[in-house]
Amino acid sequence: MEEQKPISFGEWFLTLLIAIVPILNIVMLFIWGFGSNTHPSKATWAKASLAWIAVAVVFYIVVLGAILGIGFHFLNR
Repeated sequence: MEEQKPISFGEWFLTLLIAIVPILNIVMLFIWGFGSNTHPSKATWAKASLAWIAVAVVFYIVVLGAILGIGFHFLNR
């Protein structure tokens, strides 16, 4: 197994800056997570970030469904 050098402060700084830009962040997380030229640590971080985004989307859909369901219940009384 080949030894990987650590990711520098500057590269992490740029990575996190890109990660806060809407839409670009999702695209880059997929590139970093599943691209072949990405440092293994960054790839793992990107995959974990995508998993958290998926959890958040499911959570918001469930909450929105509950709120809309309650709202429709009271409208149809």
